[in-house]
Amino acid sequence: MDAYGSEPAVSDKSPKPQEPDTEVHEDPNEPAFDWMKPKTSSGASPATPAASTAATPKTGATPSDNKPSAATASTPTTPATGQPGSRADRKAAEAADVEVEPPLFADTLAGASTTKQPSHYSEPLPTSALQIRPPEDEVARRNAEREQAAKVKPVGPRIFQVLLAVFYPVILLVLAVRAVTSPLFLWVEYNRPGFPGDGYGFSTDDRMTYGSYAVDYLSNWAGPRYLGGLVNLDGDKLFTDSEVSHMADVKLVILSAFGAGLLLIILSIIAILYLRKRSTGGIRRGLFAGSIVTLVIIIGLAVLAVLGWQQFFTEFHRIFFANGTWTFSLEDTLIRLFPGQFWIDAGIVIGALVFLAATVTFILTWPTKRRRGLASAQADEDREESDEATPTNDDADSLRKEPTSAAR
Repeated sequence: MDAYGSEPAVSDKSPKPQEPDTEVHEDPNEPAFDWMKPKTSSGASPATPAASTAATPKTGATPSDNKPSAATASTPTTPATGQPGSRADRKAAEAADVEVEPPLFADTLAGASTTKQPSHYSEPLPTSALQIRPPEDEVARRNAEREQAAKVKPVGPRIFQVLLAVFYPVILLVLAVRAVTSPLFLWVEYNRPGFPGDGYGFSTDDRMTYGSYAVDYLSNWAGPRYLGGLVNLDGDKLFTDSEVSHMADVKLVILSAFGAGLLLIILSIIAILYLRKRSTGGIRRGLFAGSIVTLVIIIGLAVLAVLGWQQFFTEFHRIFFANGTWTFSLEDTLIRLFPGQFWIDAGIVIGALVFLAATVTFILTWPTKRRRGLASAQADEDREESDEATPTNDDADSLRKEPTSAAR
């Protein structure tokens, strides 16, 4: 304005106001912001033609326009001579300089493919204890204990073998006594040549009839009246009271022996069944030992009987009966039915039966090479099965490694 308040006329020489650059340029195909530009291998975004243009001030630009912006100053410029002329050349240059970016979650996949190092606060894996191998001396000690346990035989089969060996002679003796206390043995005795007759009038038929009553009484559950009520042809009592009392004592001993023999037979059957399942050759060894014990006992008793039969017979009765209850006169019925020769023959038959059974058992259970070979072969098979069931060191190592590889 002039001094009179009027606006001066615009002359051609007065400077024209700066107008914004509204010239439409060719699309440079560049992002509007620097952070949108792809990174180069050196880490900085490539210079654009606009940046290089901005670096060269225009003639009509104001001093404020000549100052580079913060984004332009931070971005290095490339010489103008290196810029391609066309748009296609610029895109090819940008494609050559841009580094291929990794795909999304590439770092995560890469980290998952490698084994993570456990941190200070990380919990141990459940299978981490399997990776720890014990010391060599500990491994050797365990192997020695395993081998010793495989060699040591269990105690159960040995106990049953000993019981079988102890029960066997008693069972044979009871069975032999049962064979003698039978009507069949009476008939053989009374009808065999050389058996002494009765000097007081009993015939063979009388002896067989009255003797069968006495033998039957020993094995039945009848009371003393079974013998006390018998009478002879004259109407007198066949057995006196002392004879009936002694026969009651004999019956108690016989029934007790039969009951013990039956119990031992049941226990022996249990032992045989147990040894059949748990011990190869255990039955044979138990019966072999029992046959030896039986032969020793029966031979010893036979020697004592031969050296002094009367003394042997007396001592035998003293063991089971009270003194004075088993002695009778020659006129009593028990002596007429069972004279001294009868007891000698009964002792011989009992000893012979026991000796024969023990000898047969001894022969059948003799540990021959074939039987020992079968037993050793079976023992080797059992040992191999136990070894296969027990994992070795290599198997243990493989078991330790398998969970680790699975975890990886």
